[in-house]
Amino acid sequence: MGEERTTGRSGGLDTYRSMRDFGRTPEPSGDRRPAPDQDGGRRFVVQRHRARRLHYDLRFEIDGVLVSWAVPRGPTLDPAARRMAVHVEDHPIEYMQFEGVIPAGEYGGGDVIVWDQGTWEPYKTGDPAAEVASGELHAELHGSKLRGHVVLVRRGEAGGKEQWLLLHKRDEHAVPGWDAEDHPRSVLSGRTNDEVKADPDRLWRSDLPAAEASIDLRAPTVEPPSADELGALDDLGKAGTWELFGRRLRLTNLDKVLFPARDGEAPVTKRDLVRYAAQIAPVVLPYLHGRALNMHRYPDGAQGKGFWHKQLPSHAPGWVGRWDNPDADPGETTTYVVVDEPATLVWAANFGALEWHAWTSRTAEPHLPTYALIDIDPGTSTPWEDVLVLARLHRDAFAHLGVRAQPKLTGRRGIQVWVPIATGPTFDETRAWVETLSRTVGKVVPDIVSWRWEVRERGGQARLDYTQNAINKTLVAPYSPRAAAGAPVSAPITWEELDEPWLRPDAFTVRTILDRLAERGDPFRAVLATDQILPRLH
Repeated sequence: MGEERTTGRSGGLDTYRSMRDFGRTPEPSGDRRPAPDQDGGRRFVVQRHRARRLHYDLRFEIDGVLVSWAVPRGPTLDPAARRMAVHVEDHPIEYMQFEGVIPAGEYGGGDVIVWDQGTWEPYKTGDPAAEVASGELHAELHGSKLRGHVVLVRRGEAGGKEQWLLLHKRDEHAVPGWDAEDHPRSVLSGRTNDEVKADPDRLWRSDLPAAEASIDLRAPTVEPPSADELGALDDLGKAGTWELFGRRLRLTNLDKVLFPARDGEAPVTKRDLVRYAAQIAPVVLPYLHGRALNMHRYPDGAQGKGFWHKQLPSHAPGWVGRWDNPDADPGETTTYVVVDEPATLVWAANFGALEWHAWTSRTAEPHLPTYALIDIDPGTSTPWEDVLVLARLHRDAFAHLGVRAQPKLTGRRGIQVWVPIATGPTFDETRAWVETLSRTVGKVVPDIVSWRWEVRERGGQARLDYTQNAINKTLVAPYSPRAAAGAPVSAPITWEELDEPWLRPDAFTVRTILDRLAERGDPFRAVLATDQILPRLH
């Protein structure tokens, strides 16, 4: 790139680091210790990277770093093809497994898949770093897609960047006409770039050591209760000990009605709620993990009076996750529950927490939200059709802005929209952004929206409540039950489902949502990729 190169030598990642803000990008920062070769062989990786332009990043492990070339048209097995390759900065070894999204606005912003990987051998000499320095690298590839003898040859410079030529030799692995674009899927996940962008599995925490930086967005991965374990719950009397998720859970008052019945249905008991918490825990855990939990408790059931319970009770088992709030003033909550394992959610259900409300910031950075929130809060005179109008207008606004956002039924009367964001903006900034957006939407239909703070002053109109973007202000978690007849849940939906005639805010309950998940999967997963930079609104 015009700068003095340090390929394969100490300091080889200086250029790479200087080009990135690791407080914003999920890429690995790397360390200076060479990683050991895998099974005695050098590794290579090819990543299909959609940044400003689509290209393929070809990376060879040499002297503890990944020496890298950007190949616009991708590598090939066709010996008649000649591919331009631009020599770019060395990358850390940890980058070999990187598959995810680099935030917009960052260097290389875009989605990345591991298109191919394997081992390689220097074909010509035993010193590939010297070959790179001399301008000609011969490599024998043993990958899932790429095999055989390839050569990289330096051709000169253009625009301050080293231009190389990549070609495949005529050997037994050569395939005339072979094109990388005919083989678009990741060798790690089997997914395309579009699928990874919509639902990333992993991100990199650059504030952690490189060996710990790869974070599974779906973790901790746990299996749902088995039929035998659910049967053991059914066999308990009014109380007893249930062994589940490696914990012994003391359950009480299991036959107590917590949710009154809907017409034609049986009421929902505490046993039913505990069962649901256990079954939904593997799905909901990523949305609660690492976040303080505000519990909406109804000890006498949804038909009784509820109250907010935030303080971890002294009788909670020692294994229940917790977080000590360093900013707590006298009289405020000092220690919160953190659902870092599925058994904690079951414990909370047994404790009478009918609703689960997690913070929109993580305990590691409580003053920095990971979501911007839109709360479409209907007034006393707001029909469901008007709620849908407001939701669809927000859908159009996000599409126009190119912003990724996910809608969710409240389980009561409204709709919420979660907008995942990269860590950085404060609550004040996200609140201002949401206010600007929602006021713009509200101007389209001023007769159905009120901006009055007091409910009695709204004339029964809906409110677009941007004030929920504040620390310790929580919107109900996805898949949380709501304290109403039949135990409705706050169910994520797709944007397309806003046009379905069957849609109602309480369309799914603890008895029906699991079937929907089995049939359709979880449409809310995209909010776990907190990599998005909010655009400026004018």
